[in-house]
Amino acid sequence: MKGVILAGGLGTRLQPLTLVTNKHLLPVYDRPMIYYPIQTLLDAGIDDVLIVTGGEHAGDFLKLLGNGHKLGLAHLEYAYQQGEGGIADALKLAEDFADGGPIAVALGDNIIEGTIAGAVNAYREQGSGAKVLLKRVPDPHRFGVARFEGEGDAKRIVEIIEKPEDPPSDYAVTGFYLYDKQVFDICRTLKPSGRGELEITDVNNWYLERGELTHDTLEGWWTDAGTIPSLYRATRLLAHKDGAADPQELSEIDAAPGAGGSA
Repeated sequence: MKGVILAGGLGTRLQPLTLVTNKHLLPVYDRPMIYYPIQTLLDAGIDDVLIVTGGEHAGDFLKLLGNGHKLGLAHLEYAYQQGEGGIADALKLAEDFADGGPIAVALGDNIIEGTIAGAVNAYREQGSGAKVLLKRVPDPHRFGVARFEGEGDAKRIVEIIEKPEDPPSDYAVTGFYLYDKQVFDICRTLKPSGRGELEITDVNNWYLERGELTHDTLEGWWTDAGTIPSLYRATRLLAHKDGAADPQELSEIDAAPGAGGSA
């Protein structure tokens, strides 16, 4: 399985920081943000990776990462996204790289405490379709949210709603996805949303409507780092993991509105 990290966009919610660099090159605790999704893929046994980026600072990825060997990657490629067409639009650029095989997709600003290795192994056994990773969050209106039917072992996702005003659950779809080769055909059929973007939620619902979408739940904490509060929170979470943060301070950060995904 190959890995795709989506690291484009203008990072407008992080301005003025992103006026001088790509969001995914900003420091989060002791390393650049892009290092974390790379390590997540490596921990899941995926060392053949494509980074999709864009904007005027795209060349800085090459300066930082080179061929990826120093980070443990066997192979690293880059693709350039023109403009801001959304996650699904960026994903289309990975079709040649995927070469007909399955892919693990990570959003470049998503950081986790644990691993996606179990989900990747389960998807390999699944063999086709798609899998999303969910996490319970205090602010689900910021994300794509799963609506469920049934209870216990019979509980299943019946719909994913993008940034709902009235969320049907507190389970957010995180920025980690597993897809078969159909995903590129699906992306070509999508129409722009009201935001003018091709939405990854529409891709996931396509699989869902055909009974080809499964889900796992992430263990440990998860956060994006795409806003000032969540960037700060990600740094404190990582510092706490490294033993360099006060647990009481971390609790206060968790309680702050708009802080992002939590354990």
